Amino acid sequence: MSAEELTPSEAARWAARGGLLLPADRHAAIAATANHIHSVVAVLRELDLGDTAPAPAYRASQERRDAAV
Repeated sequence: MSAEELTPSEAARWAARGGLLLPADRHAAIAATANHIHSVVAVLRELDLGDTAPAPAYRASQERRDAAV
């Protein structure tokens, strides 16, 4: 999918391609939801996580317990 917003007809086409037949009254809602998810993911992709350890490196049992917030 390009950076352009997904249209209701494209949402219906992609759903049909995946084997999901959507009622016509749902096309706009599905497209709006997909566009929202795409915008959130785009923001997450911009985050600089260079110094963040990968998830397998995190050990909750080694976390220091502290009542301070």
